[in-house]
Amino acid sequence: MLEEVERWLADRSWSAADRPLDQLLDLKRAAGTTVSVVLPALDEEATVGAIVEVVRRELIEGLPVPLVDELVVVDSGSADRTAEVAAKAGARVVHRDEILPRIPALPGKGEVLWRSLLATTGDVVCFVDADLRDFSASFVSGIVGPLLTDPGVQFVKAMYDRPLGDAPGQGGRVTELVARPLLNLHWPQLAGFVQPLGGEYAVRRSLLERLPFPVGYGVELGLLVDALHTVGLDALAQVDVGVRLHRHQDGQALGRMAAAIYRTAQVRLSRGHLVRPELTQFERGPEGFVPHTYPVDTEERPPMLGVKEYGRRHVA
Repeated sequence: MLEEVERWLADRSWSAADRPLDQLLDLKRAAGTTVSVVLPALDEEATVGAIVEVVRRELIEGLPVPLVDELVVVDSGSADRTAEVAAKAGARVVHRDEILPRIPALPGKGEVLWRSLLATTGDVVCFVDADLRDFSASFVSGIVGPLLTDPGVQFVKAMYDRPLGDAPGQGGRVTELVARPLLNLHWPQLAGFVQPLGGEYAVRRSLLERLPFPVGYGVELGLLVDALHTVGLDALAQVDVGVRLHRHQDGQALGRMAAAIYRTAQVRLSRGHLVRPELTQFERGPEGFVPHTYPVDTEERPPMLGVKEYGRRHVA
């Protein structure tokens, strides 16, 4: 590991317990910083309501000053009751297609995160996946904390254990097989991130609006790499929030995720394009293995600062 990364691990890796909530509230009130929490959601009726309830109960209501000023669920086309459950729990629910309708929406998580910048106003934007179980408010307060206490920090990722069933530490298979090797080989400054693909991270809006967003699964790796090149390693940090329990993808879905992440890395290495942006996987049928070919995400959204609707909102 690079000496720079060893130093970074000592200086920029914390625990959520290092910053008590009352300390964060005092700092937030003094600075006037606003915080938006965004949950991208697709068919998450089983878990999204409980996450919203915890954030509202522990980080908004009953506090001398709310830690969270804005709680938004962006629904990307759920076929279940995700929107209804989230609204009933107290979130503001916005459909992906209602945000920036001038530009037709593309499928993918990164698309939802990019559009959420137009649906929120907080100085700090905190993203939280909507499929988490046994959710703790420290997933939000932990990663928002460094942004309220250290003006030099701009991007904070959560780190945690990821069990797979009863096996501790076996979750995050795409991280271990794809993302971590890519980062260690090509961006060794990022080798200290425990969960580089984790969906829980808080970022200053002033940085997010300057970054391009891969529209699909590559968004986490893309934002992390681009943030490194934009603001440098010392502006990045990570916070231990404990254990992350969530729904796991099957092997074929993980393959599609891995292809999108590899493509995102390749673009950042060469700013070129895949010769064949497709991935073929196989499933056994009655007469043998059947190939299924899927497109690999090849679109990225530009930095939000270049979108005229976003610019008009700031002028207004």
